[in-house]
Amino acid sequence: MVVGRDIDDLPKNDANYTALTPLWFLDRAALVHPTRTSVVHGSIRYTWQQTYQRCRRLASALAKRSIGLGSTVSIIAPNVPALFEAHYGVPMAGAVLNTVNVRLNAATIAFLLGHSSSVVVMVDQEFSPLAEEALKIWAEKSEGSYKPPLLVVIGDESCDPMALKSALGRGAIEYETFLESGDPEFAWKPPEDEWQSIALGYTSGTTASPKGVVLHHRGAYLMALSGPHVWGMTEGAVYLWTLPMFHCNGWCFTWSLAALCGTNICLRQITAKAVYSAIAEHGVTHFCAAPVVLNTLVNASPEETILPLPHVVQVMTAGAAPPPSILFAMSQKGFRVTHTYGLSETYGPSTVCAWKPEWDSLPPVKQARLNARQGVRYIGMEGVDVFNPETMQPVPADGATMGEIMMRGNLVMKGYLKNPKVNNEVFANGWFHSGDLAVKHPDNYIEIKDRSKDIIISGGENISSVEVENTLYQHPAIFEVSVVARPHEKWGETPCAFVTLKPGVDKSDENRMAEDIMKFCRSKLPAYCVPRSVVFGPLPKTATGKIQKHLLRAKAKELGPVTMSKL
Repeated sequence: MVVGRDIDDLPKNDANYTALTPLWFLDRAALVHPTRTSVVHGSIRYTWQQTYQRCRRLASALAKRSIGLGSTVSIIAPNVPALFEAHYGVPMAGAVLNTVNVRLNAATIAFLLGHSSSVVVMVDQEFSPLAEEALKIWAEKSEGSYKPPLLVVIGDESCDPMALKSALGRGAIEYETFLESGDPEFAWKPPEDEWQSIALGYTSGTTASPKGVVLHHRGAYLMALSGPHVWGMTEGAVYLWTLPMFHCNGWCFTWSLAALCGTNICLRQITAKAVYSAIAEHGVTHFCAAPVVLNTLVNASPEETILPLPHVVQVMTAGAAPPPSILFAMSQKGFRVTHTYGLSETYGPSTVCAWKPEWDSLPPVKQARLNARQGVRYIGMEGVDVFNPETMQPVPADGATMGEIMMRGNLVMKGYLKNPKVNNEVFANGWFHSGDLAVKHPDNYIEIKDRSKDIIISGGENISSVEVENTLYQHPAIFEVSVVARPHEKWGETPCAFVTLKPGVDKSDENRMAEDIMKFCRSKLPAYCVPRSVVFGPLPKTATGKIQKHLLRAKAKELGPVTMSKL
C-alpha cells in the first residue's frame, strides 16, 4: 500500500482550528438577534441576550463552586426555561449535563444520580419530593460514601408554592437565587477537545439497570445542524416543546434553536388542547412528537382542537414506527410529517424518510405508506446500513431480506458510561449495533420490521409485529395497539393483540369486538399473521411513553397457549 502525504505541512493553529461545540450558537444568537424572543413559558418571556446572560450566570455560579470538567450536573424538570438554559450553562462551565426523565420512579433516579456521580441536582419544584426521595435512597445504598450533591430547586409560578417553600426550608437553593450569584458576563471557555463529553442520558432500559449514553461536543454540534437541515427548518422558526428536552436532549433541537435564532415555546403538560392552542396563539411552525402524541392529536375531540390550522405545521416524529394510518390522518388535518428514526446512542434521530417530489402525485394513502419507512441517513451520519449480523454483509435491497440496522460516524455516542463489556458488544466490527431489524427497499430506504426480541416465529414463519400493528391501526375502533407473541399449541407462537379502544366505542361485548378485529385482519393479512387472541385494556408504557412490550409478552405467556379449538 502506497502511503501518500498531503501537498503541504501546514499546521493547525488558534487562528484556523477550534473544537466544534454548539455553545457558540448561543453567543451568535445574542449577537445577531439580541432583542428577539428566545423563550416563552406562560407569562415569562426572554430575549436571546437575556438567555445568553442567564446561561453565563449559571456557568459562573457552578464554576464558583468548583464544578467544571469531570463533574456531572443532573436536572429533573419538564420543558421549562431552566432546562433549556442548562443545555448551555452546564457545559459552559466545562461540566456534563445529565437530563433525567421526570416520569421515572425514585429508585431509578437514585441509581442514575449515583452511577453518574452527580455533584449538583437541579429539580423543578413539582418534582422536588421525588428528588428528595431519590437522594435518600442513594444515601442509604452508598454505605457511608455518600456526599450530598448541591440541591437547586426551580420555581414555577404555575405550581403550588408549598413544594418550593418546603424544599428551601430543608436547605435547597432557589434557581433564580443561584443565578444571581453568577456573573452575566462570565468568560466561559469552549472545550479544548471536541471529544469532551457534553451530555449524559440514560436509556429507558427495563430489564436491567439503564445504560448511561455519553455524547460529545462534536456530535452535538453536528446533530444540531443536521436536524434542521433534513427538516427544512429555517432561521426564526417558532418551535413548540412537545418532545421532552430530557429525551435525547430534545433530539439536539435545544442547540438547534440557538443556531437558527428561533423561538422556544415551552409546554409543561402535553395535551391536544395545549398543542392546538399554542399553534393558534404563538404561530408555532415546528414541533417534534412520538407517534403516541400524534395519535392523541388526530383523535382529539372538537372541543380540544382549533381547526383548520392557520398554516401548515411541520412535525417530526420518531421514537416508534408510526402507523401509516396516523401519518395519513395528520396530513389530512394540515400537518406535514417528517418521519425520522434513531436512538439515544445516535443523539436522537439519525435517519430520515426524505420526501421525494415524485411522491407528490401519488394517492395520499400510498404517500403515507412510503413515509412510514425509516429512510436514509442524516447528512451528519457517515454510515447507516442493514447488515446480516452473522456475516456483516449488507442485505440485498429487495424489501424482503431482514437484517440489523447498524450505524457508524460522528453521530454515534462515545459509549456507555462505566460499561466496557457492553461497549465492546455494541461496537463490534466497527459498527454500532442497534438491535433493530429492518429491510432495505430497492430505493435504498430502510424500513424497520421489529426489535430483534419482538419478532414472532409462528410455524417457522417470521411475523413482524409492526406490520400487524400497522394493519390493526386501520380498524376504526382501535386507539392504541401492541402485538406480541403468545404460545400456541400447534404453531409454537402466534400474534396476540393488546388493544385500547377509542373513547365512545361500545365496549360491552368484547368477544364480538375481538371477532370483528380478527375478521378485519383476515381481509388484509396472510392467515398466519392474523392475531389468534385479542386482549382489551390500557397499555403499559415506559417513562418516555413507549409501550412496554416485555410486560405484554409476560402477560401473553400467563394467558397460556392458544388451543386448537380457538382457531
